[in-house]
Order: sequence, then C-alpha cells, then structure tokens
Amino acid sequence: MEKIKTAIIGTGKVADLHAGALRKAAASEFVAVWNRTFERAEHFARKYNVVAYHSIEEMIERAGVQAAIVGTTHPSHAETAIRAMRAGAHVLVEKPLAASLQDCDAMIKTAKETGLKLGLISQRRLYPPVQRIRQAIDAGKLDVPVLASVTMLGWRDKKYYDSDRWRGTWELEGGGVLVNQAPHQLDIFQWFMGDIDQVYGVWDNLNHPYIEVEDTAAAVVKFKSGALGTILVSNSQNPALYGTVHVFGKNGASVGVQTDGGAMFVAGMSTILEAPYNDIWTIPGEEHYREQWKRKETELFQKINPMEYFHQLQIQDFCESILKDRNPMITGQEGRKTVELFTAIYRSAHDNRPVQFPLSPEYNRKDFDGRKLN
Repeated sequence: MEKIKTAIIGTGKVADLHAGALRKAAASEFVAVWNRTFERAEHFARKYNVVAYHSIEEMIERAGVQAAIVGTTHPSHAETAIRAMRAGAHVLVEKPLAASLQDCDAMIKTAKETGLKLGLISQRRLYPPVQRIRQAIDAGKLDVPVLASVTMLGWRDKKYYDSDRWRGTWELEGGGVLVNQAPHQLDIFQWFMGDIDQVYGVWDNLNHPYIEVEDTAAAVVKFKSGALGTILVSNSQNPALYGTVHVFGKNGASVGVQTDGGAMFVAGMSTILEAPYNDIWTIPGEEHYREQWKRKETELFQKINPMEYFHQLQIQDFCESILKDRNPMITGQEGRKTVELFTAIYRSAHDNRPVQFPLSPEYNRKDFDGRKLN
C-alpha cells in the first residue's frame, strides 16, 4: 500500500499514543516530529527513530511530510495547524478542533484556500457500540430520535492538574471539562441527533479551588428536528462513574452506549478500563443481542490497546482520504460543531439565557472566561 509521510506536532502525553497509532496504520509512514522546545522533540525523535526539526516549515519541506497530527495545547491548535497547511501538509487535529469558533473558522478557511484536508480525531465514533447506534438511527429503528442524554461523571484530582502547567487554565487549556474531557461525548451526541437549534447551559467549579476553569457543566439542548437533549459532565465525581450517551425514539425504543468504559481514576491519573458497550437496547426483536455484543467486544478489547487501536483506525482513514482524494471521516467542519456547542454553554451561562444557533463567530470564549451565572 502507498504510504503517506506523517509527522507529529507537539510532544505532550497524547503524542505517544499518536506515535504508536501512526506506526501501525498501514497507510502511514511516521518520519518526523516538532515541538516548541527542541530538546523535547529530540528526545521524542530518539524514542521513535524519527527526525526532530526546529520549525514546522523546515520539517514539512525537508522530511517531505504530507500529513501532520496536531497535539499541542488547545488554544494553539489553530496557529500550528495553519502553519502546517501553509507549508503544504494535510492536518489531523486532536480534539477539540480549537478553543474558539474564530480559530475553527480560520483553520477551515486555510484548508479551503490550500486545497488540503483538515480532520479531527474523535476516535470514539469508531467504537462498535457507537457505530451500531448510528446505523440503527439511520435505518429508522427508533422511528425518529426525540430525546437524548449525555452523562460524563469523571474525577480529576490535584495531582492530575499539577502534572502539566496548562491543565486547569483558561489561557493554555482553553476551558475545563467541556473542552478537555467531554468533547468525545458531545461529538457523538450531535452525530446521533443532528443540528442544534438552541442551548441553555450553566457551569461551575464545585470541587477544584486550585484551577481557574469549570469542573462541572449542565445544559438543555433543543435540536432543529424538535428533539430535546440533556448534558451533564463533571470532573468532580469521586469515584468516577460511567460516561454514557442515550437516545430515545418516538416509537418507544431506546439505545445507549457506555462511551468510555467507566474509567475509575486512581489518584486522578491512571485508569481501569472496561470495554464500551450498548448499555441500553430495546429495539423490538433485538433486545437479546446486547449481551452477545458485550461479550464479543469485551474479548476484542482484551486483545488490543483500545486507545491506540481506534486512533490507528482514524489515522488510517485520514491517510486514505489523502490517497483517494475524499473527505476524512470527521472533517474540520464537523469538528467545529463541538466547539460551537461548548461555546454556547459558556455563553448561555454568562448571559443567563438560551443561546440560539448558529452562534456568531464573534462569540469569543475569552470574552467570558471566569464569569459564570450569578
């Protein structure tokens, strides 16, 4: 198979995951790395037998890089992605696409101007239980979805926030649980339910006085279809509970997925993971499949590193989208939807009113950092 020469931009904790996935994806040849601190890039390069460079532009030109994965701090995604595209590389961005709508739009505009691919990593879409729900919705097995819920009740302690200086800050993380932990669930939620009409949201910091950002947020969502949705996400649940996305149909059938395996955080850092599975499935005649699927997919997850494996599948898709000149599985425009949703929750809490979609790009999250509902 023809291979795409790939590179990593940013060598934080997620970079090791990206490197492993890049090396295993059949259509990827991992060749180079860049980091703002060259010494860190050199250390990473030695570990994976690739070449470190002093600038993004030098890396893309000298190594012949065709595609780069951006895994820098959230507010810097736009700057680094735009530099890479201007230098001639397709770009796949770790979630979220950016920390503001203006940044998203600048990235999407650059991709259009350069004719290059811009994609988002949101690998939980590829989980078999998630794919199964989308297929059931598309097949009309729920008639039409009328209600959906997102619950993501996790735990992060002081050790977690102290482990990197960017964590828990508006400037470097770009937000809290909405921006860092919840985007996977928010992406799946919208992928299942379609375009949003309006959002009413609130947020607070309930349990982490040593961080600037929210550790908890809640919202009510009305979709353009007329369906309703609820969102409850938190880093203040100790011990952590399961993250779920549930969808309820007009015909009374319900489907759901435990999205991230019920991570139980030990000192806020390491996790015990179970396989994601369909925790609800009441489609008539299919109820008995749920336990069969769970057994089969639990066996699969015991044989693989699930985090790396599903990143690998999405990287493979992105490389193939370049080779076949098609859209990647999750485009930049799709990735923008999650940023619009969490921006709407911040804005709604600031204004104490529902926020209508589409949001104006001038709704800059920085305008209401640190100001929550009174």
